[in-house]
Amino acid sequence: MGILDRIKRRLPIVGGSPPPRTPVPLPMARPPVAPVEEADPVSPRGAQPVREYVDSFVKANKVVLFMKGNPGAPSCGFSASASGILRSYGVPFATFDVLSDADVRDGVKDYSNWPTIPQVFIGGEFVGGSDILKQLHESGELKAMLA
Repeated sequence: MGILDRIKRRLPIVGGSPPPRTPVPLPMARPPVAPVEEADPVSPRGAQPVREYVDSFVKANKVVLFMKGNPGAPSCGFSASASGILRSYGVPFATFDVLSDADVRDGVKDYSNWPTIPQVFIGGEFVGGSDILKQLHESGELKAMLA
């Protein structure tokens, strides 16, 4: 045994052909999955025209809050503030989640001629958004309006 043979035995094997490998089974092909069509959420207004629905909703309830989400789970800080202020008076108020119906979301803005949500109506009249509601609350005027 020559010196080259002794060196080769001590060195790791580099290059050459790799050792035979056991083939790895490929996963079985799956049939294509049909996309699931999500049903459109059903709006509480049903097929009623938007303006008619908003008008009847506002007139049927003494205090109405059009908001993002609901009082238990508001979806924006302004809606949380408005619902919190109204809740603090202990008066019942109706709410509509404008995220459940984009047509009502736009329709209430046209109805009140006010560009933002939330919107508060008391006695069938538009009061304003959360900023105005907060000012009325701080000045004490809101209490008289809700009495």
